[in-house]
Amino acid sequence: MRPTLLHRSRALAASIGHHRLLPLLGGLTLVCAAALADTPASHGPLEPVHAFFDAMARHDQAAMRAQVLPAGTATLMRDGKPVQLTLGDFVDHVKPGKERIEERIGKPQVMVDHDLAVVWAPYTFLLDGKPHHCGTDVFNLVQVDGQWRIAAIADNSRKCEP
Repeated sequence: MRPTLLHRSRALAASIGHHRLLPLLGGLTLVCAAALADTPASHGPLEPVHAFFDAMARHDQAAMRAQVLPAGTATLMRDGKPVQLTLGDFVDHVKPGKERIEERIGKPQVMVDHDLAVVWAPYTFLLDGKPHHCGTDVFNLVQVDGQWRIAAIADNSRKCEP
């Protein structure tokens, strides 16, 4: 008969001792709750991400550049191969055109530790209001002089499922 999770946890408690296990579990609970909490600090790193996408939709390179560390990196996974460029070069590729572009993220996961943050979010890229491609965006952010800035972007891309 296979041991169940409950059986294993009881065996762990017996080997560690209840007096040691309870503070450990309590500490783990607090750490997990803090990591998943929807706190004001977790919203801060989203501000430059949204501002970056808003500026991109307007083809406003100066506003995009204001949200990034220009020497930071963009790694774009395309057909299983990484395309890498600086964030400054990425911004330079966004030029006014006839097409309307918009990138929407949904249900971002935000993790913050002091002056470092990571934002992980599914996205849909719209071209003239229609889904063009989808994937996942990952942003690494740093806090510089009290402001969050995008230090790196990674994404993957695939056709959107209907």
